[in-house]
Amino acid sequence: MHIERWKIIAVALVLLTGILGAIPNLLPRDVVEAAPSWLPAKQINLGLDLQGGSHLLLEVGVGEVLDERLDSFETDVRLALRTERYGFRGMDVADQTLSFSLTDPATRGAIETLLDDLNPLMVASTFGGTPSREFDIAETAQGFAITLSEQGRRQRIDSAVTQSLEVIRRRIDEVGTREPTIQRQGEDRVLVQVPGLEDPEEVKRLLGKTARLTFHMVDMGASVQEALAGRIPADALLFPSVDDAGPSHYVVKKKVEVSGEDLEDAQPSFQDNQPVVSFRFNTTGARKFGNITQDHTGELFAIVLDDEVISAPRIREPILGGSGIISGSFTVDSASELAVLLRAGALPAPLSVVEERSVGPDLGADSVRAGAIASILALSLVAIFMVAYYGVFGIMADIALISNLILIMAALSTLGATLTLPGIAGLVLTVGMAVDSNVLIFERIHEEIKTGKTPIAAIDTGFSQALRTVVDANLTTLIAAVVLFSFGTGPIKGFAVTLSIGIVTTLFTTLVMTRMMIWLWYRQFRPKLIPL
Repeated sequence: MHIERWKIIAVALVLLTGILGAIPNLLPRDVVEAAPSWLPAKQINLGLDLQGGSHLLLEVGVGEVLDERLDSFETDVRLALRTERYGFRGMDVADQTLSFSLTDPATRGAIETLLDDLNPLMVASTFGGTPSREFDIAETAQGFAITLSEQGRRQRIDSAVTQSLEVIRRRIDEVGTREPTIQRQGEDRVLVQVPGLEDPEEVKRLLGKTARLTFHMVDMGASVQEALAGRIPADALLFPSVDDAGPSHYVVKKKVEVSGEDLEDAQPSFQDNQPVVSFRFNTTGARKFGNITQDHTGELFAIVLDDEVISAPRIREPILGGSGIISGSFTVDSASELAVLLRAGALPAPLSVVEERSVGPDLGADSVRAGAIASILALSLVAIFMVAYYGVFGIMADIALISNLILIMAALSTLGATLTLPGIAGLVLTVGMAVDSNVLIFERIHEEIKTGKTPIAAIDTGFSQALRTVVDANLTTLIAAVVLFSFGTGPIKGFAVTLSIGIVTTLFTTLVMTRMMIWLWYRQFRPKLIPL
């Protein structure tokens, strides 16, 4: 019957911490933000189904990533063959295959060795795996056919999807939304859920643009008319122009002089009372930009965004400060949007919307209200039943149950978890499981009393004998919750997290709090009969 004072203090501190952690969820956000910094301020975030918002399932255009890598390798192969003066013809990328023919079959062996030297070695993607080459090089009757190897293809896709996840996260964070859910689904799809966003079209606009910014020199000797007729120089590209002040198309050099990866900042501003976007390069980009403007003074410098020339100013003097202005037919909103896209970085591939759903705030409010009613009703009915059936022991069980819910809310707040309808279902399920553990203990104490044991012996034996059953029941449920979390997605994970936390807090409140309350009650009143 003796309980050390430090144990009572420890349980009281745990419960006090839980109360402090759960209180912010009962207060408006502005009140929480105005509270002293040393007080807990984290709140449980409501999921898409509780506060409304936008749900988008996006597909990453990995085919363009693979083609782009083959285009890059084509440039390397073409340059190497010309440097070694090996003849070739018909080099082209089609159906994710780079192929070309030889003009001199006697050079086949030497060219094969050269291609092997150019073929990068890929690091093994799995522990203990063997590295492999990025490209598979096969001989054909006229020359060679080069395709991405399976490992090279997989690493390019993984890299593109991973980069897309980060860029999407940065772009949505720029909008100012809170707690978006952004996760990978399958090989090349990304799930985006933005709770509380009333305009899903804004997200679609931000995510629908690749925002790949590159700087090219305009090919001053090429004819736009000939390029439009299909006669484009091998080292050039034809891009349309969106700048009303210039021609409809530009022929630009294929070589990227500076890329958007070297951008350090981009902000909307005004020049001559017209909206523009000012940008600043990092040290590497500033050096490249300065060298280009110094070497090509007087020439046109094309600023290309998503394969469209948005501006092609003439370099009048070297720009050595590493900053510049993008001008064009911008409005204030479009200039701000472009600045957001450039700051967030470029998507490695375009995104297409595979699935779109919107949940209105009214429907979310109805879900919150229904979930709250269900939780309160379940808690009230269970509490009434426990008091009616077990008397004073039922009151102790109800105190432990309320403490259990407080600890769950505090844990969810501390973790910054997002509560969804399945999460509320997990809370309601936890109420039943917590009471079930107490019922097992109380019924075991009741059976021990029937055998003629004294009250103190019955309580002690009841807890010790029911311990194994309580732990086994909760442990098997915890295993199921872990499996749900490991293999589930979205709301299923939320249900598993809530259930797992509820199991841990249930064991604490049942085996520690309830036992302590019963022993303190018995020591205080010394009853001759246990009221069970």
